[in-house]
Amino acid sequence: MSTSKKPLVIGAAIIVLAFVGWGLYQAFQPQRLPLQGQMDAQEVNVSSKVPGRVGELYVKLGQNVAKGQLLFQLTSPEVQAKIAQATAATQAADAVAKKAEAGARPEEVAAAKANWERAQTGANIARTTYTRVNNMYEQGVIAQQKRDEAQAQWRAAEQLAQAARAQYDMAQKGARPEDKTAAAAQARQVGAVLTEAEIALAETKIGAPVAGQVSKIQIQPGELAPQGFPVITLVNLDDAWAVLQVREDEMGAFSMGSTHTANVPALKQQVSFKVSSVAVLPDFATWRAARPGGTDLRTFEIRLRPAIKVDGLRPGMSVVFPPL
Repeated sequence: MSTSKKPLVIGAAIIVLAFVGWGLYQAFQPQRLPLQGQMDAQEVNVSSKVPGRVGELYVKLGQNVAKGQLLFQLTSPEVQAKIAQATAATQAADAVAKKAEAGARPEEVAAAKANWERAQTGANIARTTYTRVNNMYEQGVIAQQKRDEAQAQWRAAEQLAQAARAQYDMAQKGARPEDKTAAAAQARQVGAVLTEAEIALAETKIGAPVAGQVSKIQIQPGELAPQGFPVITLVNLDDAWAVLQVREDEMGAFSMGSTHTANVPALKQQVSFKVSSVAVLPDFATWRAARPGGTDLRTFEIRLRPAIKVDGLRPGMSVVFPPL
């Protein structure tokens, strides 16, 4: 080999060695894997405030429902019984209140007046009798004992007439204001109990609180539904987002409002997402060692919402983001 060709050979060898070294360096570097998350959506559990037996189901799995649409109905004999009891109590309380407001009947007033007049007549007779007996006593015809007995009978008759007059006045005036107020308050209280029972009856017919799609039906017709148990679950596909778990040393790329493109294998298309929420996950599952003897790193949950509406995007679908 000539002396002029040696530098070219050496240079080529150096370049080859450099490429080999770079390849070996890259081969031993840790591979950056794609970040995989999954789609989620807002779910609403529909339950009843009162227990009962499911009588009718008006929807099926996968059915789209509008807000307020009837979903299911319960049968509850207990609620029906409470309404019957409250209705009867309300009628009785209303009758008592009306009676207190109206006062005594005309016949009762007439009877009280007749009793007073009869007692007054008796008192007048007793007074006349006493006057005669007293005159005879003063003339020495009868003993003082007879005069005292006639005087006692006159005073008793007067008191009886006064009591009868008080009964007549009370019948004319009717019930006391306090009694009227108490009767009216009792009627309102029982009316509120009836209203409560009617509200419970209305709660046996359950409508959709929001528009969505039926994703779960937990109880079938004929089965008992406890109070507050989710009978039907609705999912709002218009309120969907991707959930991604990212270690804190990789969070720099996922700032609030940043946009990222991901692949959705189920749809075989790329979808643009925007970061809408960043939250730290619980301690028990998020600490990871960055390197032996190094600082532990936490994991954060990143939520990304589609930048535009994408048809067919459903909860549970995988979402794959490119390596950082």
